[in-house]
Amino acid sequence: MTSNQPYMLRAFYDWIVDNDLTPHLVVDASLPNVFVPMQFVQDGQIVLNVSPSACVNFALSPDGIFFQARFGGKPYEISMPCHAVLAIYARENGAGTVFTPEDREIDESAQESPLEAVTDTQEHEPVPETDKPVKPKGKPTLTVVK
Repeated sequence: MTSNQPYMLRAFYDWIVDNDLTPHLVVDASLPNVFVPMQFVQDGQIVLNVSPSACVNFALSPDGIFFQARFGGKPYEISMPCHAVLAIYARENGAGTVFTPEDREIDESAQESPLEAVTDTQEHEPVPETDKPVKPKGKPTLTVVK
């Protein structure tokens, strides 16, 4: 049976975002296939803001977590297997969960996943600083086509 951690992560992520809070992940950066900016790792761990406004192309699947974010103004591609996540919580009130070692058991298919090393991306779409809605330019017009 596969690990339930990816499904628990998705549930807590959706719950935190649905309540207009900021989801953070605590990640064990010392595990294999964890690609994060190492200059921000402290005591073998890194805390990542994974809110929709802080990262782009966020994908959470049983294979892992993948997204792009800026650290120190530089864009990075972040990836990690789900078992590398130690906790998920809301920044504002600490609501969330900590995963026990049993929750983080690595199933054998996850160990063989073909993740590749990620380096600092040079040509990358800029991460939007704010998600401001686009204002319409004047009144809409309709034309009759015969």
